[in-house]
Amino acid sequence: MTTHEDSSTVPHPTVASESFWEPHYQRNIRPWTGLPNAVLADITADLTPASVLDIGCGEGGDALWLAGRGWTVTAVDVSATVLERARAQAAERGLTANVKFEKYDVSQSLPGGSFDLVSAQYFHTPIDIPREQVLRRAAASVAVQGLLLIVDHASTAPWSWNQDPDIRFPTPQDALKKLDLDDDHWQPIRVDAAQRTASGPDGQSATVTDNVIALRRIGREN
Repeated sequence: MTTHEDSSTVPHPTVASESFWEPHYQRNIRPWTGLPNAVLADITADLTPASVLDIGCGEGGDALWLAGRGWTVTAVDVSATVLERARAQAAERGLTANVKFEKYDVSQSLPGGSFDLVSAQYFHTPIDIPREQVLRRAAASVAVQGLLLIVDHASTAPWSWNQDPDIRFPTPQDALKKLDLDDDHWQPIRVDAAQRTASGPDGQSATVTDNVIALRRIGREN
């Protein structure tokens, strides 16, 4: 499966998330693909549809794909523009009863409640946010016997803004360790690196590597 990667993202460590992402989406209008991320589709293929929290949903490809398969989806993003696009696609596909798109700055808060699947797909940002803290908060939203799924970039595409030859990506094990989750309450389902074909903004293609962390919650901390 091919995943589009944007080259216009550049580091803005002092800008608030909404101030960066809202104009970013206003000036970037892409053809709708409707395709989910490949790892998400693979991991969830045999799961019984239940409730999902999709963090940083963008234009809603994952959320709408899951909703179309019977999942009840709460999808969040900081950009009102991109959420309106996602809602329009949900209405066009007759999925508004299955998915709701809500505006959240996830560096500050997440929706309340618990979810059978919490998904963070390529949750990277040039904005300086407490990323591990956000992901730990996301983990706290996973219901017992639910699944936490995190997919991160583990290589740099040729068209990426960050071409630093000295950059070192963490291994999947390193990324998991940074989450500081209690081993007694989480069962690893998949912790590995996977390759996929990505496409750039001008139709380029390249093989890139992702870190995949899939954990099942087997209990809650006291």
